[in-house]
Amino acid sequence: MNTGKLFVVGLGPGHHDQMTFRAKEVINQSDIVIGYDTYITLIEKLIEGKEIYRYPMTQEVERANQAIDFAEKGKTVSLVSSGDPGIYGMIGLIYEILAEKGWKNGEGLYLECVPGVSSLNSCAALVGSPLMTDFAVVSMSDLLVPWEIIVKRVEAAALGDYVTVIYNPASKKRVHQLIDTRDIFLKYRKPDTPVAIIKGAYRDSQAIVLTTLNNMLEHQDMLGMITTVIVGNSSSFLYDNIMINPRGYKSKYEIVKEVSSSS
Repeated sequence: MNTGKLFVVGLGPGHHDQMTFRAKEVINQSDIVIGYDTYITLIEKLIEGKEIYRYPMTQEVERANQAIDFAEKGKTVSLVSSGDPGIYGMIGLIYEILAEKGWKNGEGLYLECVPGVSSLNSCAALVGSPLMTDFAVVSMSDLLVPWEIIVKRVEAAALGDYVTVIYNPASKKRVHQLIDTRDIFLKYRKPDTPVAIIKGAYRDSQAIVLTTLNNMLEHQDMLGMITTVIVGNSSSFLYDNIMINPRGYKSKYEIVKEVSSSS
């Protein structure tokens, strides 16, 4: 019986002090740790003495196949992914490959997806309470999804008045996407709609800007692959350097009440 184990581990939110207990536990159990170079660097102190494989960006297929191969040979492997591996992460590709190979869940290698804190959670926590009502998440990366499909998703989110979280807003080659996205939102939202730009959440490079839909493109130095942008909806507002999206209590309740103290 094959006793290999493959853990696909979420490292979010970005600092090992805040990783989940289970994430640290399975990494500690692993013989081999595989991941994108930046993610390996984040956990260097946790993986000293282990067999480590670092990969550059865009080699997800190679990473996934190597992790599966080691696990099929009986090794205990952690394939690390930023944020949560089920949100723009590695677990989907792992399942696709195993399905192609005829793997049966519960047979052969043991596979576990270890959830982490996604960028949408960690970034929201840093800037206030922007995700209190329904929201949408859209990636600007058109490497795997045609741009015309992404445009339709952005249009739907804007039309539906969703607070919208934008992953991968820009890169050296990805320039027009966020510009086009802002133009779509300006068809449905006021120019002063709050926007939060969060770069490197919970990492040493962390930087945060609160701005507006009209002015968001003025912060080009903040926009990149480790940046998340949160666009508010028609109810969102800024207060004292935080972004707030009302849950709706004010329409039903008197939200500020005097509290009587007992003697």
